[in-house]
Amino acid sequence: MTVAHVAPILMLAVSNVFMTFAWYGHLKFPTAPLFAVILISWGIALFEYTLAVPANRMGHQVYSAAQLKTIQEVITLIVFVGFSVFWLKETISWTTAAGFGFIALGAALVFRG
Repeated sequence: MTVAHVAPILMLAVSNVFMTFAWYGHLKFPTAPLFAVILISWGIALFEYTLAVPANRMGHQVYSAAQLKTIQEVITLIVFVGFSVFWLKETISWTTAAGFGFIALGAALVFRG
């Protein structure tokens, strides 16, 4: 494996942590003013883009666009489970885990062709 294979995955993983906080982090603070939440989320998302855009550009050297999107979606599910459990203190039911597992199986099909 080359840097072009690994670096985009790592960059997408880090960017996804930031995007998850941008989208869902405010749920822990339901009384925060919506306008403030939007501005903070935009700031977090801007940093996320500084990782995701180069990751996709670099990754497209060795992965198709569909494969990059699939990698990102699987990373999203993994990050979201951790975020839900550790930040929001929510439990993940077996049905949610099974549903995410089916999505991951579908993602594997993208890499078969």
